[in-house]
Amino acid sequence: MLPPIVRTLVRNVPTVSKIPNRSVLSVTGSQTAEFLNGVIASSIPEDTRSHFFSAFLHAQASGMDLQCCYRPGRVLYDVFAYAHPSPLGARGYLIEYDSRSSEAPALLSMLKRYVLRSKVKLRDVSEEYDVWAAWGSEKEKSWETEREWNVMRSGAVEPVWDRVSEWAWGTEAGVLRDRRAVGMGHRMLVRKGDRPQDASTHDVASPKDYLLHRILQGVPEGITDIHPTHAFPMDSNLDMMGGLDFRKGCYVGQELTVRTYHTGTLRKRIFPVVIHPASESASVLTSREFPLKLEIRARVSQSPDDSVPRTRPRGSGRLLSNTQGVGLALLRLEHIRAVQNGAASFEFETGEDEKTTWKVAHWWPDWWPRADMEEKH
Repeated sequence: MLPPIVRTLVRNVPTVSKIPNRSVLSVTGSQTAEFLNGVIASSIPEDTRSHFFSAFLHAQASGMDLQCCYRPGRVLYDVFAYAHPSPLGARGYLIEYDSRSSEAPALLSMLKRYVLRSKVKLRDVSEEYDVWAAWGSEKEKSWETEREWNVMRSGAVEPVWDRVSEWAWGTEAGVLRDRRAVGMGHRMLVRKGDRPQDASTHDVASPKDYLLHRILQGVPEGITDIHPTHAFPMDSNLDMMGGLDFRKGCYVGQELTVRTYHTGTLRKRIFPVVIHPASESASVLTSREFPLKLEIRARVSQSPDDSVPRTRPRGSGRLLSNTQGVGLALLRLEHIRAVQNGAASFEFETGEDEKTTWKVAHWWPDWWPRADMEEKH
């Protein structure tokens, strides 16, 4: 649950915010469903009006890919797919994604490689749409049901939507229910330059407020948190957030994901964290923001037999998105257990000539099936 000091950061009023650095691709044509089903990590809904969340993964490495340091099965893009059927009901989707430059190939160019003879048309329509997020309203509670889960021996976790009376991600045109975490609200595609209707009844906040909101919910997003060509899908919580289907047929990048699900063991997860100077208590949040991918180390706690604390030499994890003293961090589960048992603590250093040590404390989001996850490890 949220640490007491962090609760002061929660916005308790309906809020709406524009989300920067998002682009939109249009996918249309008579074979849209078949095409997307072969390249995306979740199943395509039967209803042509149904939205969903998923990811594009890297394919099995070829000689050229190996030279470029691409790795099979890693995440290239986490995406939202908004159903966008034609006036006659023909299937189509608007794919929302983080378009900032990264090690991943440009999404449009990559997808064109897979079209071949498929009756599919791909277009960049980013100049037509802005992406907004809204959260904190009472109406969202009507569809935000309590989560049910499948937790595998490997540590992979799946949300179960079988008892949900309507499609989990929604069917309203241009409005996607953000079910990645309880309390995330909904996302909207809005005509470029316009404001969503919710702006008349919600506080209009900044992108930094949206960043803080998703950190507090424990939700990684985009290239800042899910490092393209490096991040494993389950390490990045895409399984818990409903972006993976482990039972569908073949798709690009499937092999490693399914093998890990059935026979592997998850060793890392992205956790929300609180950051404070080692010299001060955790009762005051810092206003400082830290560089991305700072190495977080696990320091072994002092025992009665030790006169000096021993530091584990191997890096424990990486700091990801952060603001106002909270952030997301990719951490090793073995170190999470050590911290919870009082045998270690997380920390990182900043500065070159004069080092400052910062303590890092993780927490488990309320919506995670913590007991089941800990039992598997």
